[in-house]
Amino acid sequence: MTDPIEAEPAKPVRFHLHLVSDSTGETLLDVMRASIAQFDGVEPEEHLYALVRSPRQMERALKEIEAAPGVVMFTLVGTEMRRMLETRCAELGIPAVAVLDPILATLSGHLGLPMSSRAGAQHELDAEYHRRIEALNYAIVHDDGQGQNLEGADVVLFGISRTSKTPTCIYLAHRGVKAANIPLVPGAPLPERILSLKRPLVVGLTAQPERIVQIRRNRLLSLNEDRNTDYVDEDAVREEIVEAKRLFARQGWPVIDVSRRSVEETAAKIINLLSDRRGQA
Repeated sequence: MTDPIEAEPAKPVRFHLHLVSDSTGETLLDVMRASIAQFDGVEPEEHLYALVRSPRQMERALKEIEAAPGVVMFTLVGTEMRRMLETRCAELGIPAVAVLDPILATLSGHLGLPMSSRAGAQHELDAEYHRRIEALNYAIVHDDGQGQNLEGADVVLFGISRTSKTPTCIYLAHRGVKAANIPLVPGAPLPERILSLKRPLVVGLTAQPERIVQIRRNRLLSLNEDRNTDYVDEDAVREEIVEAKRLFARQGWPVIDVSRRSVEETAAKIINLLSDRRGQA
C-alpha cells in the first residue's frame, strides 16, 4: 500500500499594491492591512508614496505604478493630484480606489457639512495631538510601578507579571488616556497610598495560569534563561493569580481576563469602563 501523496501547500498570491497619500499614509496602511487580513495566502508588495502634493511628486509615483501594475489605493484631498492619478490609472487599466470616499460622503450627507479639504487634517498639531503625546510620556514615566503622580492618571492597571500591562498602557496613551501600571509581586505588599487611589479608574488584569506560564517561559528563553523557578511553576503562578483576584475583590476593582484578548480589545474594554464611570459621575 503506497503512502498518500501530501498536497503541496498553496503558493501565496503576490501582487503590487500602491498606496498614494498627500499625508503620512498611516490611514492608508491601516485600511489596507485590515483589508488584506481578510484574505488567506495573500502577500502584497507594498509601495507607499507619502506626502504627494505636487504634479512632480505624482508623476514619480505614476511611473512606478506603470512599471509595476497592480492595485492603487489613495487618500488625496487635492483635486489636481486626484485627477492626475485617476486619469492615468484609467488609461493603464489599473483599479484605483479612494478608500475614504464612502465614509466622507456619508458623514457629509448626514451632517449637512462640506469637507475641509485639508491634506493631513487628522495629523494637525491640535490639542488632541498634544493630549496623546502627554499621555504617552506619562505612560513611560509611570511604567511598572515607577513615577510618583498616580493620582494624575486616568487609569491604573494592576496585575501579575505578563498580563500585558505595559502594552495596554501604551495603546491607551495613543488614544489620549493617561495610564500607569503596578506589578503585583509575590510577598511584596502594596503601600496604602497605592491602594487608596481616588481619581483614577483602577483595573485588575488577570489571565489563565497556563497562558501566563507559556508567556513567561518564552520570555526566559528569549533571555537565554531556562532554569525552573516559581516564576514558571504552574502551581506558583496559579497562587499568584488567586492572590491577585482576592486583592481585586477586596478593593472592588473591575477585572479583565486578558487570556484571549488582544491588547486592543483590552484597551477598548477599559475605555468603555472609563466612559461608564464618567457617565455616572
